[in-house]
Amino acid sequence: MTSTSLRLVAHAHTGALRRAVFGAGDDDLDEGGRQAALALAGHGRTGPLGTVDTCLTSPATAAVQTASALGLRPTVEAALADCDYGGWAGRSLADVGAREPGALRQWWETPGATPHGGESLAALRDRVAGWLDDRLGPGRRIVAVTHPMVVRVAVVHALDLPMAALPRLDVVPLAVVRLSRYGPRWQLRFTAPVGPPDPHPR
Repeated sequence: MTSTSLRLVAHAHTGALRRAVFGAGDDDLDEGGRQAALALAGHGRTGPLGTVDTCLTSPATAAVQTASALGLRPTVEAALADCDYGGWAGRSLADVGAREPGALRQWWETPGATPHGGESLAALRDRVAGWLDDRLGPGRRIVAVTHPMVVRVAVVHALDLPMAALPRLDVVPLAVVRLSRYGPRWQLRFTAPVGPPDPHPR
């Protein structure tokens, strides 16, 4: 059976992401983020990205710049866009938590809630699930550069986890999550640390 290999990559640091701002991917990478992405690219085919047939990216500036720093030629995929945070966009998590603690709690605990007037977490999950299940053909090695929240919902869907697991998934900048699909089911694959070149890279 032919498999599909997908590596989800969270975009590198921006200044806004360091401040935990909603919608932080709309900014340029900061210098630390750019250097970290270049360092990851330096591992080449033996690194966590492996051999790449196709690179897809969120439309956001930080995602496109991350893909470019990784030495990839990305195609923009709208389904990989970050959650629409509505009125919270540009505000920090700390600010929303201080000013609207009930709304923030509702957003985390009720997947269909939209206290910010934007996209619910349930709607984000459905968008990403449709892309995962219907639009990724077999036999391809794909890197998708996107946002921490998109990586979270992708893992929740791929592993059939409850949405309540979402806050317990911590996705750091440049995290690489490898998913493989054999038939209808996705598997989460844990990879070994970077070491000597593999004479038979997959």
